[in-house]
Amino acid sequence: MSPIAGAFRAVAWDIDGTLVDSEPLHHRALLAACRALGSDVSDLPDQAFRGIHMHDVWTQISPRLAAEVREAEWIARINAHYVENRDSLVSLPQAVATIRALEKIGIAQACVSNSSRSVVDANIDALGIADALSFSLSLDDVARGKPDPEPYLAACRRLGLAPERVVAVEDSRSGVLSARAAGLFVVGYRPSGGGFGDADLEIDRLDEVIALFATG
Repeated sequence: MSPIAGAFRAVAWDIDGTLVDSEPLHHRALLAACRALGSDVSDLPDQAFRGIHMHDVWTQISPRLAAEVREAEWIARINAHYVENRDSLVSLPQAVATIRALEKIGIAQACVSNSSRSVVDANIDALGIADALSFSLSLDDVARGKPDPEPYLAACRRLGLAPERVVAVEDSRSGVLSARAAGLFVVGYRPSGGGFGDADLEIDRLDEVIALFATG
């Protein structure tokens, strides 16, 4: 799909790895939770679960945990560590400036994440962008996370826009697949991602998104 000047009315942002450099904290939270539950998973690479929602991570990790450990407890420990250490989060280059520039020209914006609600809120708080967003969607708000199209379809319904009028910005293949299946214009952010396959546009700087809303 080729972008048409003035065709888009909103941006649906992924958060982790797109707006905030959160993967290091996600990895530390995973290691800490597993360690507290009696399992050392420090052999896992720090990008092992980029773009994968926690229910699928649990499926892969649970065989390494004691049989009595339950998914809800494991996720709660991970989220608690993440939220408690949110001050270590760093926004990615141009992220906040781009959101503010789009806000200034009246573009609706939402965040669509595969993370739990507490993590999404911690990220938005760390970025200081809550006032620029119409809403955010977390994994807790949908029945099926990315790569299923449900998160982006839900976002478009709440925005009151047809999917083709909304730009999705993603750094993971699972996110790109979700947005593509939902019918959005899909932008892949290369610095922390790659191998998108079905992205309509790949960018190296987040402020390149602004040009999609130029009216000439």
